[in-house]
Amino acid sequence: MARAESKSLFTADLIVPALGDAVRKLDPRELVRNPVMFTTACVALLLTILLVVGQDALATGFKLQLVVWLWLTVLFGTFAEALAEGRGKAQAASLRATKAELTARRIRNGGTENVAASQLRAGDIVLVETGDLIPADGEVVEGVASVNEAAITGESAPVIREAGGDRSAVTAGTRVISDQIKVRVTVDPGQGFLDRMIALVEGAERQKTPNEIALTILLVGLTIIFLIAVGTVPAFAHYAGGSVPVVILSALLITLIPTTIAALLSAIGIAGMDRLVRFNVLAKSGRAVEAAGDVDVLLLDKTGTITVGDRQATEFRPVSGVHVTELAEAALVASLADETPEGRSVVALARERFDVRQDALPAGAEIIPFTAQTRISGVEIEGSVIQKGAVDSVLKVNPTASETAAATELRRMTDEIARAGMTPLAVARDGRLLGTIALKDIVKAGIRERFGELRQMGIRTVMITGDNPLTAAAIAAEAGVDDFLAQATPEDKLELIRKEQTGGRLVAMCGDGTNDAPALAQADVGVAMNTGTQAAREAGNMVDLDSDPTKLIEVVGLGKQLLMTRGALTTFSVANDVAKYFAIIPAMFVALYPGLRLLNIMGLATPQSAILSAIIFNALIIPALVPLALKGVRYRPIGAGPLLARNLAVYGAGGLVAPFIGIKVIDLAVNGLGLV
Repeated sequence: MARAESKSLFTADLIVPALGDAVRKLDPRELVRNPVMFTTACVALLLTILLVVGQDALATGFKLQLVVWLWLTVLFGTFAEALAEGRGKAQAASLRATKAELTARRIRNGGTENVAASQLRAGDIVLVETGDLIPADGEVVEGVASVNEAAITGESAPVIREAGGDRSAVTAGTRVISDQIKVRVTVDPGQGFLDRMIALVEGAERQKTPNEIALTILLVGLTIIFLIAVGTVPAFAHYAGGSVPVVILSALLITLIPTTIAALLSAIGIAGMDRLVRFNVLAKSGRAVEAAGDVDVLLLDKTGTITVGDRQATEFRPVSGVHVTELAEAALVASLADETPEGRSVVALARERFDVRQDALPAGAEIIPFTAQTRISGVEIEGSVIQKGAVDSVLKVNPTASETAAATELRRMTDEIARAGMTPLAVARDGRLLGTIALKDIVKAGIRERFGELRQMGIRTVMITGDNPLTAAAIAAEAGVDDFLAQATPEDKLELIRKEQTGGRLVAMCGDGTNDAPALAQADVGVAMNTGTQAAREAGNMVDLDSDPTKLIEVVGLGKQLLMTRGALTTFSVANDVAKYFAIIPAMFVALYPGLRLLNIMGLATPQSAILSAIIFNALIIPALVPLALKGVRYRPIGAGPLLARNLAVYGAGGLVAPFIGIKVIDLAVNGLGLV
């Protein structure tokens, strides 16, 4: 599976542009989107004015240092967001370069005309030949070709795209490396996959998620409360027979309001979506990423997700009176023209275990093709007919055999095979039942352990399959899923999702076909495969560029990591603020209330150094936490209770301890250097 290269956080090509963007983000029209940092900037501006006016008794050097550190606090906040956005800009530039060079051969009036890709409209038909870049998102309407999607997915192995079915969707910027196809454009200019991906990685269209909005409202509320609280201080000071300078009141406000999490909040959200992009998953909104972290139920298709996708023949079971070699020979002959993985596995089993050596069908043999209606394939050789297919279908086309003892025995074997989690195929020659072939779905290695991890997360897994209930139950037990839906239709999937959501649960599922589109649209997290149909990709709120259904498990983990990172840094920030109160409040009011000396547990040298140290620490903690905000807190599936305990122990306790140590060290440095 391809992965985007993860760049180091602190390289010149990231930091230099981010510094410029951070300064540009000081524009009040940009800054007002973050009310806490906007308040900090207003306070910094006020102190800058007071520094120039100079109407109080405080030392100019002390006020100058406060002004500098307050502006740095604002700048560090905008820098965190700029750095998060900057990590996607190189990728966006690469995508833009790919998009800019796209041209198309549009089919018009029986011929073709060369046009820029930007002139294409939905409904246009374009011809794409070997070596050409596909000019726009669309669906193959004629032909089949091998396509290199490395420009989008990072995966070097080519994929097959063909008209009809669930692998007809193609993406602008990918290259045809063999044959030719005709593509019907499905999007207008500016609305394609590349355009959405560019907007995503640049953060240009990133909207705040409900969780982020709620947290922003909380931070604004706290800021207003502390603003009112600080506004009442002069009255108390006057009652005590003293006064508090505006500069000191301003410093108090900045240390009280939650500047740390406010500065990092936007960066956390951008970085969460960026991690998905680097994991080759395109999320259409931050809401989808956030919802992934709260998923309660995970719906997964059996084939290709839980199993490797190709069933393998593992056993021949003849009915009474038929030797197993006779069954193996008939099964091999019926499968020689079957190019499916199952058909090839039947041939391989007959050759390896029973030394059947027929390599080709004789001249004149007539192949019986498999169809969805008959569910039977086989061959007719010189008037002798060998059939292989679903048990019920074979019995149906051989009515005289369906009433025999062999048919009863065949049904019994069928039930045994199904209960063992395998799929039975019946084999008949000239209306005589020979026995069954057992096809086994190979469960992916390690999948049971992965479902165990999901169970620890509190997520219930449901396998969706078209198999009969007996086979589905056996595979579900082997794979370790919590539940299964057998013989599932699109309506069944939709009904199951709605039922779970009615119970207040969030549901995630993946799909790639048009028949999956209703369920993908209904699910809270719908991950569409990039190889799937346009309908599926439009219905889902995420697109997996690698088309790996098992990645849904990682998507859930990334969503939880985003929520954990936000929660951990919020916990740290609140605890961090509590510790700062012990530094600045005693120092600020000790002259008015000498008894407050007892709260100066850090032993800070002077009120001025205590205030300056708290402001410096308040500024420096923001860039110190930027790597954690961008990389994310490591998530382990250990359950909600242990996670909360760990979160409080590490980030709650850390948020309390760090300021005591940091402010004391800064206080020693400030006094040692004679800065106050």
